[in-house]
Amino acid sequence: MSSEGGSGAGRDRPWIFRTYAGHSTAAESNKLYRGNLAKGQTGLSVAFDLPTQTGYDPDDLLARGEVGKVGVPVAHLGDMRALFHEIPLERMNTSMTINATAPWLLSLYIAAADEQGADRKLLSGTTQNDIIKEYLSRGTYVFPPAPSLRLTTDVIAWTYSNMPKWNPMNVCSYHLQEAGATPVQELSFALATAVAILDSMKASGAIPDEDFPKAVGRISFFVNAGMRFVTELCKMRAFTELWDEICQERYGVEDERYRRFRYGVQVNSLGLTEQQPENNVYRILIEMLAVVLSRNARARAVQLPAWNEALGLPRPFDQQWSLRMQQIVAYETDLLEYGDIFEGSSEITKKVEALKDEAREELARIDAMGGAVAAVDSSYMKRQLVEANSARLAAIEAGEQVVVGVNRWTDSEPSPLAGGEGGAILTVPEHVEEEAVGKLAAWREARDAAAVKAALADLESAARDGRNIMEPSIAAAKAGVTTGEWGRVLRDVFGEYRAPTGVGQAVRNDAGDLAAVRSVVEAVSDRLGRRLKFLMGKPGLDGHSNGAEQIAVRARDCGMEVVYEGIRLTPAQIVNAAVEEDVHVIGLSILSGSHLALVGDVMERLRTAGADDIPVVVGGIIPDEDAGRLKAMGVAAVYTPKDFQLTDIMADVARIVGGRSGQAA
Repeated sequence: MSSEGGSGAGRDRPWIFRTYAGHSTAAESNKLYRGNLAKGQTGLSVAFDLPTQTGYDPDDLLARGEVGKVGVPVAHLGDMRALFHEIPLERMNTSMTINATAPWLLSLYIAAADEQGADRKLLSGTTQNDIIKEYLSRGTYVFPPAPSLRLTTDVIAWTYSNMPKWNPMNVCSYHLQEAGATPVQELSFALATAVAILDSMKASGAIPDEDFPKAVGRISFFVNAGMRFVTELCKMRAFTELWDEICQERYGVEDERYRRFRYGVQVNSLGLTEQQPENNVYRILIEMLAVVLSRNARARAVQLPAWNEALGLPRPFDQQWSLRMQQIVAYETDLLEYGDIFEGSSEITKKVEALKDEAREELARIDAMGGAVAAVDSSYMKRQLVEANSARLAAIEAGEQVVVGVNRWTDSEPSPLAGGEGGAILTVPEHVEEEAVGKLAAWREARDAAAVKAALADLESAARDGRNIMEPSIAAAKAGVTTGEWGRVLRDVFGEYRAPTGVGQAVRNDAGDLAAVRSVVEAVSDRLGRRLKFLMGKPGLDGHSNGAEQIAVRARDCGMEVVYEGIRLTPAQIVNAAVEEDVHVIGLSILSGSHLALVGDVMERLRTAGADDIPVVVGGIIPDEDAGRLKAMGVAAVYTPKDFQLTDIMADVARIVGGRSGQAA
């Protein structure tokens, strides 16, 4: 059973209540955290901004437009200190969604806790620290797989000895579902990741064999729950049973306590809609029920998105609304007074067994390839996700998968929730980045340069020599080293990595009637004298590539020649590629809120290069006001999540190019 057990009065204790939060500055995020805790939240879940997640400082070229947008910037110990001001870390359960830079952020957390006088052995919480899913779905990887796995195992080994209450690795299937994974793929890819980590841990010899079961018991999971309620509930039961099976059969874990499938959950954000966003409240509740109703597969921690996350950054009230949903289910219903209400159900058992059988087959396939890392390098898992997501989107476009307010019952009254000043979302002021850069310069000026140099030298030595990275990282944190400096040292030692895109070459015709669009593309191509060429670009640090991949796939299926080089490109690289490849149209996908800065940079560079005749189209979570500003820059079209008919977008792109064919040919 994955619940925390009964309270002694015949009623289970509720799960940990969290909201995923962080933005602008450490001080502003601290204010938000303390407000949420006062409202009854029982744990923290820290969202870091993209520069922090990928090992850059706010003044780095790649950080432009990204500082504080999708999370809190933490560039040094001073920021971590401010983030947890007046929050006693020894008594707090803290989840940190951090992966490539997990050893560094954990080191900063430990340094801040040491300053508070906390006992490290009492610190509880989780570092996500799952790099494999970053290669597949979320894109905040930095280093190649082998050194990344080493960093993961360094954290596991160090926390095992020094922070026994800490979960050092949170195998994350959440983003797999966001990337389109089926329930079977979510089960098998996540479990394959856990196996890869534990196999690597065992091979390292860092933990004695007799203690290995306890280390297994500290591995936790972070999952997703979508709208297919019965399937999602059965998926969670399948997860608990398959993990128990793997722990027993593969690792010989005899103690049932160490075989428990301990998981936290954020329910699906993928299914939240920009259209009729008030419907998202019901979606979030239904998705939450799938992970709390079955006592034998109940989440240990739950964090819920806000109803308006498809529109932008939620406000404190929006997060409070999601927190109240958890509290009402936990405290006003009788849910926690009963055992597992699905035990003995023939329908549930049949579905669980079917999911387990299919997941075992997929796990065997991945194992035969050499495991999860090999399945990443070969792009097998990435291709599977891209194809599954293509099928999902095609079903929505065709109306086979109903989404209320999107492809059925689309007539709607204006929503009073989405009206008012600011458009019902929180916006990060543009001055945040400039101030962060100024504060960073002051931090560097005030620290002991000799101590920083010595700490960085020892960090580099540890990375090259194979020593555990944690102690040198903690020393570096205390010396005042910055996130970008830590990242630069490890980049120099390990190198950087570009994961496969998963966008294959095979053309498919199962996403509605493509014939009409293909004929338009052919006509425009004839007028141009060659195949219409489309550059799909992902500028900045936003690694959520699902939309970009699907646009690239659909453009290819509509007959266009597609150039797509994956995530994390600078505006300069995109413009250079557009000129060198002699493309007819550029598509930019930005989901991090940094669209104004990055698109403006691209447009200016196109003008400088004399290539401003190439039309630019932009997609992302973009408020109407910003869409107008983008068009004023010269952007030909702006698409948001409400534009779910990808084939219609392709027809629009072909018309835009056709209208300029005289200049583009």
